[in-house]
Amino acid sequence: MKVVADAIREGAEGFLSTQYGTVGRWSLVVAGALFFIYLIRPVGEGAHVSSFSLALLTVLGFLLGAACSGLAGWVGVWISVRCNLRVAGAAANNQAGLALKLAFCGGAVSSIISAAMCILGISLLYSLLYASFVLGGGMKVHVIPLLLVGYGFGASFVALFMQLGGGIYTKAADVGADMCGKIESNIPEDDHRNPAVIADLVGDNVGDCAGSMADVFESIAAEIIGTMIHAGVIMKHVGAADMEGYMFFPLVVHAFDLIVSTIGIVIVRTAEERECQQLFAAAPSPHAISGDQPLQVMRRAYVVSAALALGSYFFITWSMLSTSAAPWAWWKFFLCGLLGIFSAYALIFITQYYTDYENPPVKGIARASTTGHGTNIIAGLAVGYESTAGPAVVIALTLLLSFHLGESSGLGSGSGLFGTAAATMGMLGTAVFILAMNNFGPIADNAGGIVEMSEQPENVRMVTDKLDAVGNVTKAATKGYAVGGSALATFILFRAYLDEVSEFSGHDFEVVNIAKVEVLVGGLLGIAMIFLFVGWAIDAVGKTAQEVVREVRRQFEIYPGILEGSQKPEYNTCVAIVTRAALKEMTRPALLALGTPVFIGFLFKFIGSYRGEPNLAPEVLACFMMFGSLTGLLVAVLLDNAGGAWDNAKKYIETGMHGGKGSDAHKAAVTGDTVGDPCKDTAGPALHVIITTMSTTIIVLGPLFLDRASALRH
Repeated sequence: MKVVADAIREGAEGFLSTQYGTVGRWSLVVAGALFFIYLIRPVGEGAHVSSFSLALLTVLGFLLGAACSGLAGWVGVWISVRCNLRVAGAAANNQAGLALKLAFCGGAVSSIISAAMCILGISLLYSLLYASFVLGGGMKVHVIPLLLVGYGFGASFVALFMQLGGGIYTKAADVGADMCGKIESNIPEDDHRNPAVIADLVGDNVGDCAGSMADVFESIAAEIIGTMIHAGVIMKHVGAADMEGYMFFPLVVHAFDLIVSTIGIVIVRTAEERECQQLFAAAPSPHAISGDQPLQVMRRAYVVSAALALGSYFFITWSMLSTSAAPWAWWKFFLCGLLGIFSAYALIFITQYYTDYENPPVKGIARASTTGHGTNIIAGLAVGYESTAGPAVVIALTLLLSFHLGESSGLGSGSGLFGTAAATMGMLGTAVFILAMNNFGPIADNAGGIVEMSEQPENVRMVTDKLDAVGNVTKAATKGYAVGGSALATFILFRAYLDEVSEFSGHDFEVVNIAKVEVLVGGLLGIAMIFLFVGWAIDAVGKTAQEVVREVRRQFEIYPGILEGSQKPEYNTCVAIVTRAALKEMTRPALLALGTPVFIGFLFKFIGSYRGEPNLAPEVLACFMMFGSLTGLLVAVLLDNAGGAWDNAKKYIETGMHGGKGSDAHKAAVTGDTVGDPCKDTAGPALHVIITTMSTTIIVLGPLFLDRASALRH
């Protein structure tokens, strides 16, 4: 088992080293471009900072955010590739409860470190700005958050490459291994005879773990910075002396998240080991264990963490949001946070309903598989499209209710948006625990691969199979949670962009007129960019998978003893092919997401200058941001849930239903799973990052597209 685990570790660390070299070079290029852009652009009204200082601060924030985001991904993989062997060893020693605890706690440690680095990075940067420009230069406190956007952009920039590159790697290797292994050669998943199996297991770490860590890191960073910008707007308009707590509110909420999530994990840890050990010991076969039984342990942990988060949220809002200008505003914002907590649970429930094989949607796909490959695909698409309605309703209600609760707080302009920000805080108040559940999946999956490749007995594989099944459910649930957090954060960032343009121009920028044809075109281009990005991301997986398939077929042809077990496959060849191809293919869709807003901004700035409309480009970009973000959210839900449903329909059939493994229904389900892989693990998760990356790019460069000279004349 150690030999297999070492091969996985070396492959994962080798890919990350190569990927980080590529991302690092791009980061330096972008940092240089940002410095030049901020150096030549005029500063905003009342900024109390020179162009050189602004350029230096933005680049410093960008590089700090990029470094922290990259480090978060590295930490996640470092822990995952070491924890997988321990989980496999616990399963081999008939310690099922210990195996579950190790996998879950391994994911928890990496999630705690990721969130802590995000909070620490923003706190350090804020302290530096406060000491330099508020104490030393007379800058108003409410301006500081606008100088933090470089940090959010850096985090989003690296997360985009991490999620996209890792997603292409993991699914290209997975699809290639499945096509040549399960479909063409009729060998089991994770079989040691498959030349692509190590690349597949490496992909679980660099995609599901590193990508997700960077994704959540940048989401938290963007949401904290956006909320601080809104807090600054309220402080500016209200002018009360006792409102400093509003600025630090998001940082304190996430600091408490570290505490309550850790307590929830510790409280249930002993129960996990005891109950799950009894459960696996009593089960005569893997199919005798209900998918809900081990999952109940994590659900109890989540309930404990959510309850503690609710109590801490009450204390934080009361102690930090009480102000003489509106004595009961804190109560309204607490209700907004409560709404966010319930919304998070609702989104997780909806996602599980559509992706867990205990429920009708997935069983329907499995049933459709009995009539062929085509009907499996049709049923999966139907489930994916249907699954978008529930999250859309939950997000819409959360936005409406939290906005109006905030407006009723009595704090005037900006309070409605702060209510939405408070709801987002509530939703992300257990982000550490949710990320731990997500990281549990690749650790359990890797442990199963190690057990299979080392040819352990069936009872050992039974334990890891069940952990893998639980991991699939938790990964799917966290995707629904991530979409909800991205949706509310998008609304916050949209308003933060309007506030930034207002601050820079010295005039209120409150209305985006979509009846203006240029503005509507901006929205259309935002929608088109999302679909083009998805197409390029899925195409990247397909092209890379083709290279894997050709290599595996070549090895089977040249070394016929591989399938007989008398010759060892060349695992490293497949790892090298996937590494090279994934890094090559990730560049085009990433540059599309980063370059399109810049091109549109400059284009409509030129048109606006020619026509005497200085606000045209900011309006077009605002519409581009909102239309693109909303489209991306729904498409992400579609891709995540359709892919998850296809995957679990296959697993449902593998439990013995509809003929079990090797049946025609199973072959059709494998086809559906293969189609769904790039949807749920490449394009869908990458869209979560695209949404915030697009927004932070526009916020960082937004004032550059305002024709301020024309604005002053008008």
